Amino acid sequence: MKNTLDATKQESINSFLHFLVVERGFSNNTLDAYRNDLHQFMAFVDNNTGKRNRTPTWQDVDTSMLSEYVYDLRSAKSYRDSTTARKVAAIKSFFSFLLDEGFLYNDPSRSLSAPRPERNLPKYLSPEEVDTLLEKAKGLDSGEGQRDWAIIELLYATGIRVTELVSLNTEDVNIPENYARCFGKGGKERLVYLHHRATTALEQYLKGSRSKMANSPKEKALFLNRRGDRLTRQWVWAILKNAARRANISKPIAPHILRHSFATHMLQGGAPLRHVQELLGHASITTTQIYTHLTSEHLRQEYDNSHPHA
Repeated sequence: MKNTLDATKQESINSFLHFLVVERGFSNNTLDAYRNDLHQFMAFVDNNTGKRNRTPTWQDVDTSMLSEYVYDLRSAKSYRDSTTARKVAAIKSFFSFLLDEGFLYNDPSRSLSAPRPERNLPKYLSPEEVDTLLEKAKGLDSGEGQRDWAIIELLYATGIRVTELVSLNTEDVNIPENYARCFGKGGKERLVYLHHRATTALEQYLKGSRSKMANSPKEKALFLNRRGDRLTRQWVWAILKNAARRANISKPIAPHILRHSFATHMLQGGAPLRHVQELLGHASITTTQIYTHLTSEHLRQEYDNSHPHA
């Protein structure tokens, strides 16, 4: 009986994840997070059901149990508020789905509140740090060095996400017209534009090392590893860390750092917020507005450095 009921709960989670893919267009990364969050919650439900002589169902979950779970996340497991908020959001979305599909007659999570996570401003590199990073990458003569230089130039030129970068195919890049086509969250297509340094790096890579890396002329992936397979996100992280080490950049660096740097420098250069939103592929301008705090801080620093009475 226990296994049957557990299978029923698991089946409902699978149905919810399928709904997120088909109806909401969620990315694989988001799906993995929701799956892990719901499995963790299911384990908590199974282990905290009092003296019942049966495995609980979702109908047994009440507001009190949900409150205990949130307390457990924050106290016993010491999760950060941002992580707890994400896990609560996953539960609320899941129970809303169960209610809509008729699996529940009421939603116990309706009144559940999550801690408000602190808004951490994105970290970014200065223009000088980016220049040093790119110069060090450009200086490598190896075939993989050509590839790494093209990757870093493309990340900074466009602000695309690392998942979008590794998903690019050769046909997605139009060097004569200076743009690339990428697919963001939910498979939404957008064009990103390339400055001449990025197109130069890409052209050298395509004419040089990529043709040697590819195992087959039919290989579509733009960026390849040494075995001729499509490059992974983890590999791009390693490329950036190695480049930062050569550039003597001590800040923690990741692909999103270059995305933040792109957005910040664009706004500091006078680009309209709405244009930066479109270039980043943000569905809501509210997401992009966080970069205005960064540019405001930049202006404050410039004021402090320049005003004689500051």
